[in-house]
Amino acid sequence: MLNISKNSINPKVVTEHFQSFQQTSLSGSHRMFQRWLIGILITVILILFLPWTQNVQADGKVTTLRPSERPQVITTAIGGMIDTWYVQEGQLVKKGDTIVHITEVKTDYFDPDLVNRTQEQVFAKEGAIRAYNSKAVALDDQIRALHLEWQNKRGQLENKVRQMAFKITADSAAVVQSELDADIARQRLVRTQELYDAGIKSLTELEEKRLKVQETAAKVITNRNKLAESQNELANTKLALSTAEYEYHQKVAKAQSDRFATLSSLHEAEAGASKLRIQTANYAQRNNMYFITAPQDGYITQAIKAGLGEIVKEGDPILTIMPANYELAVEMYVQPMDLPLITTGQEVRFIFDGWPAFVFSGWPGQSFGTFSGNVVAIDNNISPNGSYRILVSPKLAQDSMEWPRALRPGSGARGIALLNDVPVWYEIWRQLNGFPPDFYARNKTEKEPKMKAPAKSIK
Repeated sequence: MLNISKNSINPKVVTEHFQSFQQTSLSGSHRMFQRWLIGILITVILILFLPWTQNVQADGKVTTLRPSERPQVITTAIGGMIDTWYVQEGQLVKKGDTIVHITEVKTDYFDPDLVNRTQEQVFAKEGAIRAYNSKAVALDDQIRALHLEWQNKRGQLENKVRQMAFKITADSAAVVQSELDADIARQRLVRTQELYDAGIKSLTELEEKRLKVQETAAKVITNRNKLAESQNELANTKLALSTAEYEYHQKVAKAQSDRFATLSSLHEAEAGASKLRIQTANYAQRNNMYFITAPQDGYITQAIKAGLGEIVKEGDPILTIMPANYELAVEMYVQPMDLPLITTGQEVRFIFDGWPAFVFSGWPGQSFGTFSGNVVAIDNNISPNGSYRILVSPKLAQDSMEWPRALRPGSGARGIALLNDVPVWYEIWRQLNGFPPDFYARNKTEKEPKMKAPAKSIK
């Protein structure tokens, strides 16, 4: 029973005759279970060493690659009232096609000939500008004429001053001469008187000398009067020179004041003309804004302002248009912890809403119904939702599946950014510990440096 002896009795015992052997013996199902358990264990161990592609998953939505290809809201540049619709929702329009016509509601623009009348005001302002220019030129000529007149007048008066100075000199000499003549006459009178008293001269000669003294005295007075008259005339001439200079400066100041006033009016007229030109251009441009046209080829998606006679304000949205030609892309939002793992050009697999898919996130080659793309842009600023936005465009490789043609902007998408390949056991260990995916990968072509043994010391 205990298998101690080498002489076994097992062959001689018929176990089928004993009920205890039948109850304690193992059935074939137990052996089969052991084989399955061992096989599953070996399979699990083999699976743990299979390669697993690390990935970062994020939700997103379909959009377009270029901003100009995204749905666009068409607004009105001016306020008005909707008069006529030329399109309907879902209609394909070409660039420049008329979408809606609006009419004016502001009283300032009711005049149908407003542009021409404003242009007439511009012409009138331009005529005033020409008149002010002519007046300014005339005032310049007047100032030059006054300056020339002053030069002539000043020369004339200065010449007269010099003449009077010369005359005063001559009159002064005449006064001195007459005074000398008077002294000589008096001396002769004294000598003649002495001779007359001595009986040498006659009374007639004495009276002649007395007459001569009176004549010379009168001549002295006359010359002194002429000298005083010349001096007064010189003073009057100098006063006239000062008065003429004052009048000249006064006239020039008035002419310059009129010229500056004319130039000020000229500048105001030019400013008014420029303002009127701007108004004319604005009115002409406003006339072109009554018809709202399509900015590019596209489909009318939704009319925001419906009906006729509805008042719209400046900048109000009228409708939305979806460009007819666009290139799809997907915008995804990844967590800040996963952002360093995303690089431009990195491959991303997508699952689009409405398209069936069978996905093995760790084995992208075995997945079905996924579509490939490449990262083309990564935002440098965090989004309001606390994530970073990345933009992914379709992959252009020949072996990649083309994105569905029925896909439209706004559809939901689930993105899987593919990272490094690691064993399954390593990925399970990383997930259990909450570690991020591997970011730094060893370059396989890099060779590790060879270490040399230290040289032995020489004894």
